[in-house]
Amino acid sequence: MRITLVGPGRAGMSLALAAGEVGNSIVAVVGRTNESAKAAAEQLGAAALVPGDPLPASDLLVVATRDSVIEMMAEALAPQAGSTTAAVHLSGLVPVAALGALSAVGLQTGAFHPLQTLPEPATGHQRISGAWVAVTAEEPLRAALHRLAETMGAHAFDLADAAKAIYHAAASAAANFPIAALTMAADLFEEAGVPFAAARPLVQAAVANAFEMGPRAALTGPVARGDVATVKAQLQAVAAAAPEWLAAFARSVEILAELTGRSDEFAEVLQADYEEQDTSQ
Repeated sequence: MRITLVGPGRAGMSLALAAGEVGNSIVAVVGRTNESAKAAAEQLGAAALVPGDPLPASDLLVVATRDSVIEMMAEALAPQAGSTTAAVHLSGLVPVAALGALSAVGLQTGAFHPLQTLPEPATGHQRISGAWVAVTAEEPLRAALHRLAETMGAHAFDLADAAKAIYHAAASAAANFPIAALTMAADLFEEAGVPFAAARPLVQAAVANAFEMGPRAALTGPVARGDVATVKAQLQAVAAAAPEWLAAFARSVEILAELTGRSDEFAEVLQADYEEQDTSQ
């Protein structure tokens, strides 16, 4: 495919590099400034453009800007997009209708969202291989986007526009909520004088179990087995050593109790005021 990239940031450049490595041609890069466009274009072997410049003929226009400016960018690009076949944005939340200005001038439109963290292009483009990619498009663009994903080693799946908000919430929960839990764990390990790295095999095994068995079936530990005394001791220790984490730890126990059907068993221990208890007993 001949691809024009609009927005050479982390996601856009990651995708462009990955697409270029498997035989696609990045024909142009549209950046906010000449400097940003030139830097990316040199890396990709493409022409450097800014909004308002004529667009070269291409099969796919990739709008990789922030969600808040996708619609505005589509409107700015539409007058120059007559030689382009299709356009996608990379948002997992914004509806395809944001590209309405491009659809109005004859382009097929859709969305192509890699379900992966892309911190910077050098490693980001490597992470696309093996990732899953959400595709929102009608035929024939849908089939073309599935092929693009597959050639990059990714797994394409169809996502309805109406499901984007809950999908995006799920993605945020999967990517960020475990980091919050690990931050809490790191602080508690530090209080115990234990290096955070010691938890890595445990965490990797727990995550593997969740994907192999399903997250509910993979639950282990004192809450899952109904060990109230152990959880009480844990809560007292957190209250004494890291009181800033007590509310989060207790709420996490409460969620686990709900998931395992043990809410009644843990209700009393969760209602206790540990900050006022003598934790030396």
